[in-house]
Amino acid sequence: MLSYRHGFHAGNHADVFKHLVLTLLVRPLLNKEKPFFYLDTHAAAGRYDLGSAMARKNREYETGIGPLWKVKAAPEAVRDYFETVRAINSGDKLRFYPGSPRVVRHFLRPGDRMALSELHPNEVKVLGDEFAGDKQVKIHHLDGYQALKALLPPAERRGLVLIDPAFELRDERRRLLDAVKEAYRRWATGIFAVWYPIQDRATADDLLRRFKKSGIRNILAAEFKVLPDDEPLRLNGSGMIVINPPWRLDQQLNDLLPWLWEQLAIEKQGAWRVEWLVPE
Repeated sequence: MLSYRHGFHAGNHADVFKHLVLTLLVRPLLNKEKPFFYLDTHAAAGRYDLGSAMARKNREYETGIGPLWKVKAAPEAVRDYFETVRAINSGDKLRFYPGSPRVVRHFLRPGDRMALSELHPNEVKVLGDEFAGDKQVKIHHLDGYQALKALLPPAERRGLVLIDPAFELRDERRRLLDAVKEAYRRWATGIFAVWYPIQDRATADDLLRRFKKSGIRNILAAEFKVLPDDEPLRLNGSGMIVINPPWRLDQQLNDLLPWLWEQLAIEKQGAWRVEWLVPE
């Protein structure tokens, strides 16, 4: 099934949370001169026009980047994220929203490298146009889990993988965990970030239990919800599972997420949490 198009959801609260965490994962990789590698297994389009018919259909950006864009004072940890959004917009007007590939591309140094995998034929074409001529970016028309097998471990031996599936398929969570376990076996020192939706508590908790039992060490999980998690027909929030998180990521998230919740929670509903699933 290839019906999912992220343009309908671009810039929503889940995107904001995911991309904030992503910037916190990329920043420590810049502390060493040695190049790093970034793999995005479900890259989608790269950037999104919030004025398009697709984005305006549900106007989900109004639950995320819309209100944040108007905030005058923000924690220092948010500044890198805001910088990636401003970089593709003109002045103070919010027109475009960066997907995860564009977020990370903003930070790449000349020696760093990015691989983007996308299976949807329309999305991969848009992605190719977005990065046409960029020699640091390689586009792969591949299933994301196949990309993990084909592209890891990287020659750089240090870097980050974002796994952000649409969760369209019934067995997605099984495929996801199997792929992550194999990728970790082949590249145990890499940082792996897995995004997941929260529509009901039981399903989210089941995924966390699977990771706890996976045999993988050093796993941190963070969740951010703007609605209670008892409305299974809505996206109430989302989570990120991070394997080999950078030092102090847990503290950074514990400092940042209360502020984000104050900005985006709908009628002060929802919650946030940071939890070690498996210690180092």
